[in-house]
Amino acid sequence: MGKFDAADLQAYIRSQRLAVVSSVGPAGQPQSALVGIAVSPELEVIFDTTADTRKHANLVRDARASVTFTGPDEQTLQLEGMARQVPVSGHQGADLREIYYANWPDGRSRLEWPSLVYWCITPRWARYSDFSRGPLIQELSWP
Repeated sequence: MGKFDAADLQAYIRSQRLAVVSSVGPAGQPQSALVGIAVSPELEVIFDTTADTRKHANLVRDARASVTFTGPDEQTLQLEGMARQVPVSGHQGADLREIYYANWPDGRSRLEWPSLVYWCITPRWARYSDFSRGPLIQELSWP
């Protein structure tokens, strides 16, 4: 693979089920958590959490987020973007929730949780690295 483009990026993200989401803490410190993810055709990263988590409070206050994917082997992806909350029910956001449920069918059972929330991170910048084939390092950016 000599060049890594948006289609390759989507395939790589779709091959992943877990990623580390990082947000900005109240004093500007980084805070990270492992979450189950799904990806939309627009390369948006979707995950659920609860309203009592640090990441939820951080993203409400400051929508900047990063996501780190790793493996297999020496492949990694760093993705930075802006997060927005997705409604838990109703028409708005239904397409994103369905994408998430396709990757995490048990996600529907969490709808019973009183503090469940969904988030979607729209990418602005990404760097894919594969040191087992190169090194191959490819940066991508979005307006």
